[in-house]
Amino acid sequence: MKKVLIANRGEIARRIIETCKKLHIETVAIYAEADAELPYVKEADSAFLIGPSQVQQSYLKVDDILALAKREGVDAIHPGYGLLSENASFARKIEEEGMIFIGPKPETIDKMGDKIGSRQTMQAAGVPVVPGTDEGVLTLEDALEEARRIGYPIMLKASSGGGGIGMIRCDDEQALSQNFVSVKTRAKAYFGDDVVFLEKYISGGRHIEVQIFGDTQGNIVHLFERNCSVQRRNQKVIEESPSPNFPQAAREKLLQAAVDAAKAVNYRNAGTVEFIVDENNDFYFLEMNTRLQVEHPVTEAVTGFDLVEWQLQVAKGESLPIINQSEIQSSGHALEFRIYAEDPKTFFPSPGKISRLDWGSLEGIRIDAGYEEGNSVTPFYDPMIAKVIIQSDSREQAVKKAQQFFSSVTIEGVKTNVALFQQFLGADAFMNGTYTTAVLPQWLEQQKEEK
Repeated sequence: MKKVLIANRGEIARRIIETCKKLHIETVAIYAEADAELPYVKEADSAFLIGPSQVQQSYLKVDDILALAKREGVDAIHPGYGLLSENASFARKIEEEGMIFIGPKPETIDKMGDKIGSRQTMQAAGVPVVPGTDEGVLTLEDALEEARRIGYPIMLKASSGGGGIGMIRCDDEQALSQNFVSVKTRAKAYFGDDVVFLEKYISGGRHIEVQIFGDTQGNIVHLFERNCSVQRRNQKVIEESPSPNFPQAAREKLLQAAVDAAKAVNYRNAGTVEFIVDENNDFYFLEMNTRLQVEHPVTEAVTGFDLVEWQLQVAKGESLPIINQSEIQSSGHALEFRIYAEDPKTFFPSPGKISRLDWGSLEGIRIDAGYEEGNSVTPFYDPMIAKVIIQSDSREQAVKKAQQFFSSVTIEGVKTNVALFQQFLGADAFMNGTYTTAVLPQWLEQQKEEK
């Protein structure tokens, strides 16, 4: 593999470029008009304008990306995360053109991209799933009937969706009635499929996911778990590994279930199996993300492995660097914080020019940034400025280091969630490590009441 096209942007494009440079692999970047001045465009060996700022006219233009890849003689395409990363048709077309798709097999993306189908696959493999509907619900009347059977609260979800866009919690029939049509409409608009289904909402739940990796020789391993329960609008903002206050016996069962899930679909390359864990440490399959995750640096920090390098090796047909599970160890504790250009009170995006960006002088901090001082965060894409990864010998030390870091950071020109992190890190609800997915909304509500 001598030349890789990166079908993505921002910090993940920089991340992939970094590993490719280490391996002496040439990189080809694509950029939309709004991203012309971003760092990754300058860091790639070559970069090409792919279209206007609107994502549908640039980063999602499959035929234009493939034509560029063929013209530039690339060997492989790395999709990053988001955008086309879980588009089976894109992956299939890359392989049909004789290039390598750096990710799982297209049929795996298809199978696991359908949330209903993935539930059925996991049930057949003996992996516990959240109680819910095993088929799509077509009408509101069907949804109300199924919700009465399952019991409120329930989660109304898009079968082809991901992240927080395609789901909403409904506590009663009125909420379900109000949201049913709007979720179907959003699902059609964002994912091209309006099929929705219902799952029981697990109260007091923790969102814990497992990094898995497979190769073409049939080897599958896990690289331990990440706790992703600090969320706003059902989207993660803080991740950590190992998951605090999680009994070792429960952890081992969870890790084995993730490997079983990967084996059930003969998984290849990097993937993540996501679970919801209840107050009794019983766990249920949520979904499998058939790509590299935003929070993969957390796993890199505690294992010491370069997961993008693993991706490239597996994509070339090589076996995993380590196939013996016992040789993969987790050391210390790592936290990742997603810094967004957003109003910390409403979580609405705050686009604009970053007039000042100073990460402070604290050493030993990994910063995966998509922007530099003077760049503009535009309204066309996710407003994440950077990911900050902090690793130490213990959770207590990592949290203390994070508090020091956030007290020294300066970002001006856009609103950010930096101050929110600084305050939240001192909250008992976070410090004690027993938090659930409700922790951030509950803490914010408490802050309002105290004022």
